[in-house]
Amino acid sequence: MNHVLDRPIWSALQSAHADLAEGGKCARRYPPSIVPFAASADDSPESLDALENLPSGEESMFLVEAGPIAVPSGLVVIAEASVTQMVAERPHEKITDRRIQPLTEADAADMLDLATLTRPGPFTLRAQSLGRFWGIRHEGRLVAMAGQRMRQTGFIELSGLCTHPDFQGRGLGTLLFRFVAGQIASVGDRAYLHAYAANTSAISLYKAQGFVVRSEMNMRVVKRRP
Repeated sequence: MNHVLDRPIWSALQSAHADLAEGGKCARRYPPSIVPFAASADDSPESLDALENLPSGEESMFLVEAGPIAVPSGLVVIAEASVTQMVAERPHEKITDRRIQPLTEADAADMLDLATLTRPGPFTLRAQSLGRFWGIRHEGRLVAMAGQRMRQTGFIELSGLCTHPDFQGRGLGTLLFRFVAGQIASVGDRAYLHAYAANTSAISLYKAQGFVVRSEMNMRVVKRRP
């Protein structure tokens, strides 16, 4: 039996994030303005046809699965990478720190600017539609943040972790990592995350913070064939 995190996008869009899903029983995606993630229910011809019909124009979609990713003939792969999926080995303690503040829609532009600079992964102005985010400001400038992205029954993805280059090396990223992991554990869910397999320094950091590798994942970015 497959694990719920083997096809994390599909499992999120048919459970905790079903209200955000575009598509139907065979393939679904998040609204591109929120995050460009999509998935088919399985690799059947019917599901792959449905996946092929999700994007329009020049829209791209990110596909992430534990096994080989089947791509329908009408889509072309424009990028691919190996991704490491990690889960919290134990519940993290809920912590507090006066520097950490909840982020709101009023902070969306600053969040996008920081994400564009540091490139933690796909990020949009509407990222907060997926889950809560928290940040640290210095003299009014957002210098670090982290939050929650995909959700499945019993799991919440820790995502968007980034620190401005001028403030790296001060422990802000580790602090926010522990804070968000604690927030997830406090509601009874298990934290998990994705990191590019080539980012060995980040993976080592996450291991030091009590996360273990659950699965190696495949990622493909696709769009309609010209």
